Amino acid sequence: MWIVLFFDLPTHTDEDRKAYSNFRDDITRAGFLMMQYSVYMRHCASREEADVFIKGVKRILPAKGQVNILCITDKQFGMMEVYRGKEREQPPRAPKQLELF
Repeated sequence: MWIVLFFDLPTHTDEDRKAYSNFRDDITRAGFLMMQYSVYMRHCASREEADVFIKGVKRILPAKGQVNILCITDKQFGMMEVYRGKEREQPPRAPKQLELF
């Protein structure tokens, strides 16, 4: 399961830029990686784990702007087509999971 965050936050004032920076810093500390500007992603082992991270994002939502949260499966994420210029690249792979018994 992948969580994808899309956000458009205002940066007109010093206060807006600070809120943007704080939000971006908070989500990167939570393990989200930048996919594109204002698009961040995080892999989760299950829907339950994704729900925990989604609740965490909801707790730190900035007062202004728009944040969209999308959950997709590994299979859906793997079907994404990624291009750098005209060259096609593979989408990022899900991290290996460690199982402890």
